[in-house]
Amino acid sequence: MTKSQAILLTLVAYKVCLVVIGLWAAKRTRDTTDFFLGGRRLGGLVAAVSASASSSSAWTLLGVSGAAYAWGLSALWLFPATVGGFLLNWLWVAPRLRRLSTEAGALTLTELIAGQRGEPLRLAISRSASFIILFSFLFYIAAQFEAAGNAFAGTFGLSMTTSVLIGAGVILVYTLLGGFWAVSVTDTLQGLLMASTAVVLPIGALAAVGGFEGLRAGLAATGSAEALRLTGAHTGLLGVGFVLGTLGIGLGYPGQPHVVNRFMALRDEAALRQGRAIAVVWAVIVYAGMLLLGLCGRVLLADLAANEQVFFAVTNELFPPIVAGVMIAAVLSAIMSTADSQLLVAASSAAYDWNLDREHREGGLALSRLVVLILTALATLLALLAPEAIFTRVLFAWHAVGSAFGPLVLMWAAGYRVVPKARLATIAVGFLFTVLFHLRADAPGDWIERLLPFVVALAIAIAGAKRDR
Repeated sequence: MTKSQAILLTLVAYKVCLVVIGLWAAKRTRDTTDFFLGGRRLGGLVAAVSASASSSSAWTLLGVSGAAYAWGLSALWLFPATVGGFLLNWLWVAPRLRRLSTEAGALTLTELIAGQRGEPLRLAISRSASFIILFSFLFYIAAQFEAAGNAFAGTFGLSMTTSVLIGAGVILVYTLLGGFWAVSVTDTLQGLLMASTAVVLPIGALAAVGGFEGLRAGLAATGSAEALRLTGAHTGLLGVGFVLGTLGIGLGYPGQPHVVNRFMALRDEAALRQGRAIAVVWAVIVYAGMLLLGLCGRVLLADLAANEQVFFAVTNELFPPIVAGVMIAAVLSAIMSTADSQLLVAASSAAYDWNLDREHREGGLALSRLVVLILTALATLLALLAPEAIFTRVLFAWHAVGSAFGPLVLMWAAGYRVVPKARLATIAVGFLFTVLFHLRADAPGDWIERLLPFVVALAIAIAGAKRDR
């Protein structure tokens, strides 16, 4: 059996499995509470792994490993940034957000931020939040489609158009069928595949370079002093800016609607405790594995042209065709796990959050599915007509959403309520500053885009806060 045949067979089996999950989930989806939060019946394992896969996916497998390949040792700052974000979410945000959303009866993060019915500016806040989610997630989803399309195209020799359409089509089917249940269960399967790959592939790469000593010697032999410095090409204050900017990636975690909605859906405290332990272990394994893979790839494949292809290049280099085919096939599916969660959250923003009037909720399920269809089409067009590096596109969308919502989530978790005017200003400033600084030339570590919008938005939230309990 050739590698292409092995990939094709594995993909077919895997996609059939996803569709079966979607059909199963469809039977459990009776109303908008089921479609958006699974009836608040999510267990610890599913919540932890699905949330982890949704926040990682293509950016981690291709972007982080590619950054380690391109940057060298300075990419190691991505580890405390990402794992720190996981810890912040699960230790601080998750228990409080679960309780707050249950008390308020909120099905989405936007509904929680907008406040109780009858509060001033409720509609303005909800619609501003909906616009930000839709705008940012279009770029985020397009990055996932582009990553999957590149992988399909490179493996099978298909055109980019055909490759993107295949990946987008499968995601569309099971998201439409089962909503939150389908997305959570399939993301759990994909997250477990990601973790398995993050163990097997880096260990194989490390053995190929001669262990950690061989890795150190190999990096030194590349002749690049920058690759051996923890601040890369930057020194002095510029080096400090690079480190702070990279660590700033972790600040985006509390404000990600497609991640924190798993906290709102948790069944009970026992599920929360189980999920917390699983999520942290998952993050350590996957991010450490991808960083190690990228560094080993720098030694093994010194002439690789596209750094975000190091994952596939190392796989093809080290494993026999059939094994490599199965591994690539599994990851091709796993890198799409973020897109389904974001489609669901974006659909909830357009179909549910845009009008928080309770009388319109019963008919929201059909409209939500229509929005999923439209967003898939738009993201597919963006992936095909405006391709961009996965690492860059994802971080832009990540910080635009994180800076808009993260400060408010942290204030709520700390026991403070922010007055409506300050809530609206926080959302607007966090988002608009991120867009503005994204359009400017990058600073070392892009610290201006990753830190300043969040800090300014947090200051506004603090200024408008009052003790809630």
